[in-house]
Amino acid sequence: MRQILTLIIALFALSVFGQQMTNSQWDEEAKTNKRLLPKFGNLPKTEDEKKADNEFIETILSKDSTHRKASDHLISLGFKYLYRDIKTAMYRFNQAYLLDSTNTDIYWGFGGVYLTLGNYEKAKEQYVAGLSINPQNTHLLTDYATYFMGQYYNLESISPKDALLNLDSAITYMKESYELDPKDQNTIFKLSICYWNKSDCENAWKYYDACKKLGGQVITEDYTSDLKKKCKRRK
Repeated sequence: MRQILTLIIALFALSVFGQQMTNSQWDEEAKTNKRLLPKFGNLPKTEDEKKADNEFIETILSKDSTHRKASDHLISLGFKYLYRDIKTAMYRFNQAYLLDSTNTDIYWGFGGVYLTLGNYEKAKEQYVAGLSINPQNTHLLTDYATYFMGQYYNLESISPKDALLNLDSAITYMKESYELDPKDQNTIFKLSICYWNKSDCENAWKYYDACKKLGGQVITEDYTSDLKKKCKRRK
């Protein structure tokens, strides 16, 4: 089971293992560096900071880009930095917010930072905040569902009943994301894993095959082996 949990966390497109900072170190540094807080902590800015923000925005937009395209690009960069420099990742997500505060994918990024730090409740807060603005954001739906998958594994040996409630929540949000975007391999693969955990072999294979049909790039050999062991194919 722990092997599957490791897989689930990795599928956030994050790296919770070998992280560069602890959550407590992050919180301490964030006291004097508002750039480490989502949306700069909504704290007031100095005139120099405001000037720097405006110059940054003008520079980005001068490259024939739109606010949304530039914001999306910075979010993409942020996720790439999560693997090696979490502080720079948060800087990029906040820059994305500067360029387009209506882009709800910024909450996907903010949640990713906190997940990497192991602060699951703050990650959840960001996913919920984003979904309250755009309930159909599939990135948020899938990662919010993955949060519940992580809770399932954490509670499995402590409180099986609560663990199953979290697994059901994961399936609910994952299916909602899947209905909005039936070609997202990440979502489909995780749905297969959810049903594998529920011992629902029919659906576990259904979504596994659907993911495979789309290319199956996210499918791992370990999961394929576990699925075959637990869910024998009917001839």
